[in-house]
Amino acid sequence: MTPRQVVAAELTWSDGALRPALAVWVDEDGRVGRIGPLAEATAAAEAADGTAPPLRLLRLPGIALLPGFVNAHSHAFQRGLRGQGERFPTGAGSFWSWREAMYGLVESLTPERLFDLTLLAFREMRRAGITCVGEFHYLHHSGGGADFVGDEAVLAAGAEAGIRLVLLQTYYKTGGVGAPLQGAQRRFETATLAGYWKQVEQLGGRLDLRTQSLGVVGHSIRAVPLPELRGLLAESRRQGLPFHIHVEEQQQEIAECRAAYGKRPLELLLEQPGGLDGVTAVHCTHSRPDQLRRFVQLGGRICICPTTEGNLGDGIPPLATVPESHRRLCLGSDSNARISPLEEMRWLEYGQRLKSEKRGVLAGEDDAVAPLLLAAGTMGGAAALGVPAGRIAPGTWADFVAVDLASPLLAGAASDDLLAALIFGGAESALAATCVGGLWDRDWSR
Repeated sequence: MTPRQVVAAELTWSDGALRPALAVWVDEDGRVGRIGPLAEATAAAEAADGTAPPLRLLRLPGIALLPGFVNAHSHAFQRGLRGQGERFPTGAGSFWSWREAMYGLVESLTPERLFDLTLLAFREMRRAGITCVGEFHYLHHSGGGADFVGDEAVLAAGAEAGIRLVLLQTYYKTGGVGAPLQGAQRRFETATLAGYWKQVEQLGGRLDLRTQSLGVVGHSIRAVPLPELRGLLAESRRQGLPFHIHVEEQQQEIAECRAAYGKRPLELLLEQPGGLDGVTAVHCTHSRPDQLRRFVQLGGRICICPTTEGNLGDGIPPLATVPESHRRLCLGSDSNARISPLEEMRWLEYGQRLKSEKRGVLAGEDDAVAPLLLAAGTMGGAAALGVPAGRIAPGTWADFVAVDLASPLLAGAASDDLLAALIFGGAESALAATCVGGLWDRDWSR
């Protein structure tokens, strides 16, 4: 249990704005109890008589308190590729040439190295303001067989980093539509649905329920036959687990799907029975606007990974033409070539500006862009991962990021423009600390 505390920052994000003179009560279970006036918290702390657990009033002058950022899509081990693959002796590269380099990394990894890379990525996420990550995990096995040691390595790294972790356990059956697994892909294998669900059940017994949970993944249409996809969706609904899948990141993926099934991947997803609540489609880079619109109308969410999509030359999804999608967005660091939720937020908007040649594509009802971008990087990700986080509100986890208002990057910004200044002009150096479940990564007494 965490000590009871009241966090009193100079500004606190509440009801869509940064507000002064608020205090956030954090209960012993690591959740927000309530939000109230600072004067009330001060009086309560002064009146403590020792009959109740001690109440710590944590005053944070010069700090703006935001909900912790939520990274809805990560492949942590790919942090090991940073800086690689940026030379092009043949004149050009592609997602598919990058994938071969990624497979080379997979073949070289021991369980110990997988743990080290995952821990490296998760710690970097904490420093970047990320308090919760959805780890889209498919590197299940060592080189020696179907041992699922990779799953244990990721859970252990999450615990060591102190990050909230949703292990998005991936089903991976084929090396392409109807093709066998080859080479490094064999380390991703889940041979049967029964074996997959048995491993999910075993992992459920190993979780630290305070900071860890599970989700279900069908890697992609090329890696999951349609009958298994239907089974994964149905059982994820029965168990109340979120479901994620890569969708239409590459034109070649769409062409192969149409050749095999006569339809595009998103079309096939739209045909699955039971609606799409709890389903998150990652990328949707080349999705048709009408199908994307139908997807969100049926309850789906879209995860965009602007930095990785730019790094791999994937393209830019057609969000400008689907305004219905704008409040169903979340963000991911994907390959972890760069870990910066602030950069993902601004490039979510900048990508749409470049594609549409307009500014303010993702502006909300108040005509401002920054609140919607923050929502994608917090509430949207939490909703996609099925975690009560991404907001500062009673009942949610006390996951916060502290912004240093004295940062030179924010100098001169008016109070009403602070969030936009942080997202469009800020960087990790403007972040002072993070808190997960009421536990800070900084000693504020120093």
